[in-house]
This record gives sequence, C-alpha cells and structure tokens, in this order.
Amino acid sequence: MDIKDLLIKDAMIMDLQATTKKAAIDEMVQKMYDAGRISTIDTYKEGILKREAQTSTGLGDGIAMPHAKNSAVKEATVLFAKSKNGVDYESLDGQPTYLFFMIAAPEGANDTHLQALAALSRLLIDPDFVAKLKAAETPDQVQATFDAAEKAKEAEEKAEDQAEEKIKDTNRRYIVAVTACPTGIAHTYMAEDALKKKAKEMGVDIKVETNGSEGIKHRLTDEDIARADGVIVAADKKVEMNRFNGKELVNRPVSDGIRKPEELINLALSGDAPVYHGNSEDTSANEEKSDNGTLGQRIYKDLMNGVSHMLPFVIGGGIMIALSFMIDQFMGVPQSELANLGNYNQIASWFNQIGGAAFGFMLPVLAGFIASSIADRPGLIAGFAAGALANAGGAGFLGALIGGFLAGYVIIFLKKLFKNLPKSLEGIKAILFYPFFGLMITGFLMLLVNVPMKAINDGLNGFLTGLSGSNAILLGALLGGMMAIDLGGPINKAAYVFGTATLASSVAQGGSIVMAAVMAGGMVPPLAIFVATRLFKNKFEKSQVDAGLTNIVMGLSFVTEGAIPFAAADPIRVIPSFVVGSALAGGLVGAVGIKLLAPHGGIFVVLLLSHPLLYLLFIAIGAIVSGVIYGLVKKPVVK
Repeated sequence: MDIKDLLIKDAMIMDLQATTKKAAIDEMVQKMYDAGRISTIDTYKEGILKREAQTSTGLGDGIAMPHAKNSAVKEATVLFAKSKNGVDYESLDGQPTYLFFMIAAPEGANDTHLQALAALSRLLIDPDFVAKLKAAETPDQVQATFDAAEKAKEAEEKAEDQAEEKIKDTNRRYIVAVTACPTGIAHTYMAEDALKKKAKEMGVDIKVETNGSEGIKHRLTDEDIARADGVIVAADKKVEMNRFNGKELVNRPVSDGIRKPEELINLALSGDAPVYHGNSEDTSANEEKSDNGTLGQRIYKDLMNGVSHMLPFVIGGGIMIALSFMIDQFMGVPQSELANLGNYNQIASWFNQIGGAAFGFMLPVLAGFIASSIADRPGLIAGFAAGALANAGGAGFLGALIGGFLAGYVIIFLKKLFKNLPKSLEGIKAILFYPFFGLMITGFLMLLVNVPMKAINDGLNGFLTGLSGSNAILLGALLGGMMAIDLGGPINKAAYVFGTATLASSVAQGGSIVMAAVMAGGMVPPLAIFVATRLFKNKFEKSQVDAGLTNIVMGLSFVTEGAIPFAAADPIRVIPSFVVGSALAGGLVGAVGIKLLAPHGGIFVVLLLSHPLLYLLFIAIGAIVSGVIYGLVKKPVVK
C-alpha cells in the first residue's frame, strides 16, 4: 500500500483555521470523522491526546505528526492539513507549525500499513519535499508531490542497500545507532533518516536499527557493534542495551535524533562519550543515567517518578476514606462514638478499610519509585522498605522522600562495589546481592533518619493541625499562589505534593486546610480565563473566546493546565493576574479553616469539604479578581 492510498482527498484540509493546538486537533479529528475514516470522535481523540501527553508530536521545522492507533479507526488514513498563518503546536523547536499529518491506524493494522506510515516519516526529512508541500494548493497537487517523492525515495533506498555491503571495505569512521519512540510510527523513522542523512554529509558510515511498530528492522549484529567507533541510542522507550557493554555510547531522547543528528554523531566519534557498562538487568535506554541532564533535573525527574506513582493511591484511597466519613454522617453516629466516625456503620467501615489499604501504600510507593528511577528495578525493594520504615517510624512523607533517595543511591553504590565480581557471580547480583545488601544498608540508615524526621514531621503536623488566624491565611495564600506560578510545573507540583502529604496525617481531623487551599488555588487560573474571555471579548480572538468555554470545565475539574496556552502567549501579564486570584482564594480558605478530605476532583468532591458553599464562593471570588485584572492589562487584538 502506497502513501497515496492512505492520503485521500476527502481527508485533507488545505486551509486550517485553528490557531491553537487544541483547536487544530479538534478540527482535524472532525475532518477525519466527516471523511468516514473513524467511527467515534472521542475514542480516536483520546488516543491522540494520550500520545501528545508523552511528548509533543510537533517535530519542528513547521511539521507535526499527531497519531493514534485504536479501535475507532475504520481504515488506515493520513490526514493532510496546511495552515497559512501557523499554529502554536508546542513544537520541539518552539516555532509555529504549518504542515500537519494526522495518522490513524486501526488496531491490528498489518505491516503494509505500518511500512507506508514509516515511509511518510522518512519523506518529511527532505526540505525540498516539504517546500513543495507548502506550495501545494489542491489535494491533487499534494498527492502528486507524494507520488513523485515516493518513487525517488525507492530508487535512493535501492542504491543504499547496494552500498551497505561495501561499508566493510572502507576505512571511513563507522558508527551504529538505535532509534525508538513509544508508538513506533513516526519519530523512530524520522530519527533514522536524519542520522543517516547527516552521516552521509559528514562522510561517516552508519547503520541504524529501528525499534518501531513494524518490529526491529536492520538489527545490529555483534560484528556491527564490535567494529563501530561509537554508538548512538536515540530512544524514548526500552531497547536492548547490554549488547553495547564497553562501547562509547551517546544516549538521548528520540527527538534529539531528529533535531540534533550532527551533535550526536560528533559526540559519538569524539572519544568523550561515556562508556556504557551493561549488567544482568536489561537496562532501558531512557533509564540510563550517563547523559541525562543536570543534577537538579535528575533529582526532579526522580522525585516526580515517585510522586506520579504515589498519586493514584492517594487519590483513590483518600476519596474512599472520605466517603466512609460521609456515609457515617448520613447514617448517623451517636455522640459518644464520634471518635469512630468512618468505622461505626458496617458499610462505612468497608469503605474505610479499602481506602486505608490503598492509603497505606502511599509512602512505600513514593520511596520505591524514587529509588527505581535512580537505580532501576534493583532500587524497588530498598525503596519500598524505606517508605514502609518511614511510615512505621513516624517520619511520614518527608522521611519517605529522603528514604527513596537514600535507597536509590545505596543501590548505585552497590553496583559500583560489585562491578568487578567474577562473571560466574554476574547472574545472582540482581536477585541476591542487591536486594539483601540494599535492604540491610537502607534499613539501618532509615532507623537513623527516622529519629530527626519524626520530630520534624510531628512538629509540622502539630503546626498544621493548629492552623488558625494569620498563620492559616498566609500559608493558604502562599500555596494558592504557587499553584498559579507555573501551571503544572515544578512550583505548582511542589505545592500540590505538600498538600497531599498533609492529607495523610489529617484524615482523622476531618481533612486538610492545606489541601483545600492548594486545590482552590489550582482551580482559579482556568476559571479566570473563562471570566476574562466573557467580560473582555474585544481583547481576544474568536478561537480564544471559544477556548474560554472549555476552561470553565477544566477549572471546575481542578485541571490547572487548561490555562497554559494563554499564559504561554503573554506570561508577563497573565501569570501575575493568576497569582493574585489564586493567592486570594487560598488565603480565604485558610482564614475560614475549610478542610478537604480528597486530594483531587474539583467540584466532583465538593461534598467532601467542611464548608462547600463557602469554598465555591472563595474560588469564584479569586477567579473574578484574576479574570478582571487579566482583562484590564491585556492589549486588545489587532485586527
């Protein structure tokens, strides 16, 4: 099946009207549905958004390739869309996107479809081809451009295949590479072609293995690897790494293979690339630490790995516990049994037991996955044990956080310590040495850590339990404002993680004031966008006014990130406006002492608040204040 068979005229948009990423996706998905290529909009769009959440498919150089493979797709299709003015699609290079290729692959698509989709990715590396597409005015011209490019590409690949056998006879420098992306449809093959093209320009021989939806193609042999002067792994998913043991290896995201092929090739040949040391675990490319950002970035990544795995336990368990309180309140509890609220009636007790079981995993999971991010799978047992010891020893969230990092670096230390063991013992390191010594060392360290951390944790809990007056107002305002500063970034997440940590120790007291302030502050920015686009319509484009409507849903659902497109477009005016309203809402919540029993949910958990109507009023006040400030300082749209 050729690309032109997938690139049908009915699924082309020659003048895309959208100006934002969300609107562009909506317009293209609707066109895909209108052309009869998908059965349901929501299912297919969910796949598109899930892929975008991993990393933007805006590849840079004005090109985006959103793609999804799911049950909503009737026939494999490539939708072509062209924007005259460009769309802010959060591309890797930060530049506007003009050409879109939305790929729809049905579940169980055969290799023929996947080969055609991979071929599309390879064609887009050629700037002359891209220029011709930008100049095309009709669907017929688009198809003709692809037809001519495919024929030229086939001839070029035949020539490359014939030349590959001659590589062994040359004295030129030689490198090997592996490319892989989570879906294996687009980025994998674009990185392959970018590396091959740049290597050809530099006079370097290269062989690239692709780990895509088609499976592994051009697999590197032991002979290839042994002969190579360097190795490049451009991957965002697990690839086989132990075969590169002892080779100088450059390990980067697949996007760098597309955007920075020359940099990667030069580093692989420089002699300065880190030497990869394999072990008995099949380490994945994206977990290797040899070339993965600054120390601060790695610490943040490790922490977020623990937090992201912890949150489902906190959210699910916390809401179940909260429901047990509600059930008991609804069914009635004698005054003398109020201490057993949540456990008095049998139904409430069941909810409490289930929620408590999930909640009990919170600290072990946090520490376990921090350690796993640092030291791979061997870190799990030491990390889980550190979290459990922090929980049992009263060190709480802060103790588990420190324990996770301790466990991870203890395993790193053990890997270096056992690095030169005889090969006969290689197989038992991961199943015996790392678990036993990691657990023993981490466990004894945690017994020491728990002493000061318990004192700090008890003091913090005492402060939070007794929050009232100016202390509660200031803390609520601070955390509410933090939620609006970077809208889902490190500062926002720091406030949110602090809120969830206080929730664990405040369930028995009816909930956390801190968590209530955090959620209020996070709900304000999207709602402020709604207010501003309603009151100051003349200062916004039509697409922004429309986006304001979706922000009310996101705001009420506690999805702070809904305001990001507006903040990114004008941060100097938008961010301060948000911070004022969010801090006001958080401060008002703290002043009244409103408590929340759930760590997420927005209006869907409003009944789990101690004063639900006042809470909604304070959020509305914050949103109106932020919306009005934003509307007043924003410059009118130039027609």
